[in-house]
Amino acid sequence: MPRPTPPAEPPTTAFAHRNLPRLLLQAREAVMAHTRPWLREHGLSDQQWRVLRVLGEHGTVETGRIADEAFILGPSLSGVLARMERDGLVRRGRDPADQRRTVVAATERGLQLVRALSCAVESHYAWMEQALGKHRLRELYTLLDALVALERPEPTHRHRGTLARAQAAGACR
Repeated sequence: MPRPTPPAEPPTTAFAHRNLPRLLLQAREAVMAHTRPWLREHGLSDQQWRVLRVLGEHGTVETGRIADEAFILGPSLSGVLARMERDGLVRRGRDPADQRRTVVAATERGLQLVRALSCAVESHYAWMEQALGKHRLRELYTLLDALVALERPEPTHRHRGTLARAQAAGACR
């Protein structure tokens, strides 16, 4: 005889807001689900595409800027760039203005991939614009830019202040 299922326990913590980080990840994955097949067709990982996109937008770029704009940590970026250089997608060299810095540029092959994939990516964005409406998509970009600016780390102890404000407002007990 099957045992009855015990009643679900009530949540121990009541959250007033939706899980924004999870929602942002879901949105990213939903968008990337359309892009990844094109990337894989050309033998690229998500990280390699982010590097090529940065180089396609900015030309020759210092590795620190690539890490910042492509959201790849330094040690991981070193491996990604080594594979991309081996595959003939990028070339690395010293910054002529500061020999201590390394700069990266897309090769002609890398730029060809950027051009080929940018058409597919832009067609998906055009579809999103049609489905959501130009105004709503622009509003989404504006809200995301504002969120990024709001949450950008500062040298001060912002999070301690945030917790103190939340506690003062009665949000945390």
